[in-house]
Amino acid sequence: MPFTFKQFHVDDSHCGMPVSTDGVLLGAWAPLAQAKTILDIGAGSGLLSLMAAQRSEAMIQALEIDRLAAQDCQHNIDQSPWRDRITLTQTDLLDWYPLAQTQTQTQTQAQFDHILCNPPYFDNGPQAQCDKRAQARHTDSLAFEDLLRAIKHLLAPKGQASLILPAASLDRFLSLLPQCELALHARVDITTTPTKAPQRHLLCLSHDAPSTEVKTESLSIRTASGEYSEAMVALTQAFYLKL
Repeated sequence: MPFTFKQFHVDDSHCGMPVSTDGVLLGAWAPLAQAKTILDIGAGSGLLSLMAAQRSEAMIQALEIDRLAAQDCQHNIDQSPWRDRITLTQTDLLDWYPLAQTQTQTQTQAQFDHILCNPPYFDNGPQAQCDKRAQARHTDSLAFEDLLRAIKHLLAPKGQASLILPAASLDRFLSLLPQCELALHARVDITTTPTKAPQRHLLCLSHDAPSTEVKTESLSIRTASGEYSEAMVALTQAFYLKL
């Protein structure tokens, strides 16, 4: 279903995962101000790449494994104001990043200041009937361990990676960080309303742990009366048409 934002339009007709609040939250929250190079893993419709282009001056490399989703993504990039700064490659991350490193003169040329990913996150449970949706949602297509190892190799020494995960996957994901030599840099727990338990978690990773203890912040999408919260409006008003 096509979705129009303030500065760009997204057609996600052939994507396993359509435009979602999760993606918008991640694209609006990730700390991109200092990034000169950004990698979007599992670009889908291109939402995160387009949001990153709006929020930064970075050169952006987008990766998408599915052919039809990549066609939507390329169309959305071509119709945007930032088509000269976003490059899409249709490929599997696990095939691409070893080649990206060996084909450059130095390892640093294949590293990115920021990495964005709204990853597959279900380890088990019923697979979606639509194969594209199943691929986008289940770790059969990209296990957490493989994703984190790729991030470890592709992230610049002072770089950061931003992701969003459901509450059910959080503990397992965080338990893998030490063995992949990555550390949690920032975390925001997302609730639908102030009285609900967190359903999503925004995470920022880095190579080195921050000098102070990571403080967990929280954000409620809506107030008890059903309106967007002030925090949600402040975060996303540069994108949503009606804010």
